[in-house]
Amino acid sequence: MSFLTNPPLSLYIHIPWCIRKCPYCDFNSHGIKQLGGLDDIPEQEYIDRLLLDLEQELPLVWGRRLHSIFIGGGTPSLFSAEGMDRLISGVRARIPFEGDIEITMEANPGTFEAERFAGFRQAGINRLSIGVQSFNSRHLELLGRVHNPEQAIAAAEFAHQAGFRSFNLDLMHGLPDQTTEQALADLQTAINLKPQHISWYQLTIEPNTLFYQQPPTLPVDDTLWTIQEQGQALLQQHGYNQYEVSAYAREPEYRSQHNLNYWQFGDYLGIGAGAHGKITRLDLDQIQRTTKSRHPKDYLQKTVAEIRTSQAIPAHELPFEFMLNALRLLNGVPTSYFQERTGLLLSDIQPAINEAIADGLLHNSKDRIEPTEKGSLFLNELLQRFIEEEPAQNKTDTIRDDQINIKTLN
Repeated sequence: MSFLTNPPLSLYIHIPWCIRKCPYCDFNSHGIKQLGGLDDIPEQEYIDRLLLDLEQELPLVWGRRLHSIFIGGGTPSLFSAEGMDRLISGVRARIPFEGDIEITMEANPGTFEAERFAGFRQAGINRLSIGVQSFNSRHLELLGRVHNPEQAIAAAEFAHQAGFRSFNLDLMHGLPDQTTEQALADLQTAINLKPQHISWYQLTIEPNTLFYQQPPTLPVDDTLWTIQEQGQALLQQHGYNQYEVSAYAREPEYRSQHNLNYWQFGDYLGIGAGAHGKITRLDLDQIQRTTKSRHPKDYLQKTVAEIRTSQAIPAHELPFEFMLNALRLLNGVPTSYFQERTGLLLSDIQPAINEAIADGLLHNSKDRIEPTEKGSLFLNELLQRFIEEEPAQNKTDTIRDDQINIKTLN
């Protein structure tokens, strides 16, 4: 792979605690009742470990600047504004920021008030992603959410008042026993709150969740299709333009820059319990995935070297990995990105591209790899074209931490 270049670099920070584990959630999150309560979250200790974790990653990205930061969870808004200020200041002291860096924090409407919003904004967070999920009391209860509709509406109003340059409302549809009218009412309420960005996606039942063990009654396929069609038309009518499978923005500048970097196969460091990263290693001519220990106790108690594992992505998996992200975008990505961000030649996948074009799944374009409307609707079928069998002689190289020159900064 001699064609690699460094793409934009982002940082993902994982805060693993939440008030209560939702029955649909398969993320690495832990209810605070297991700790004893909110006061028992080891905020300062965890921030100390996050910054040590970041220092461990720095040798991989010397000379590069951060394009975006996303603080996810769990429920990051359980942390204090002072803690967030210390965290962001600590990150800034260790790695330079781009001048227009986007710093997003996920927030739960039931975990803060107007004063906390203002504190997060002063700490340097300039974008919020508010996990509303629904404005219907019954559906919020079924989803195990800790907030009510009034708190969700108030959260959006607080975000406006606090002066965030952008905020996202996270909304789900296809909820247990949800009708088309209820789903569209949720969407209209979100639109009325005038967020710059809406993430609107269908509830899916994932393994290792309570809903998987005790499945709820979900709407039938015809209802789901009607919700999707009418919901997209409603969003378009109110000026929300779809740019990704489940993402809608009023203007291009309000698109999630962090998520765009994921979808364009950019690089990102991952710090925190269970965090993942993806880093281009020009020195090794490969792309690595990194993973951190999932359980907060392990993450806090093991050495920084012990919490980290990394592995090179085998070359035969890169076409699928690239397309899995890029084809989520309705306008796709420049063709040049494939070579620059995988190190492979476009000719390596040209037969699959030609086949997808012939089947009406990709546009016939020399400049962009872009799904057609049919391709976006049948994305799984399109992605299947880019799965390659592992060569018999190929072995996945696992990169040990002692192969990386780790320097701790004081």
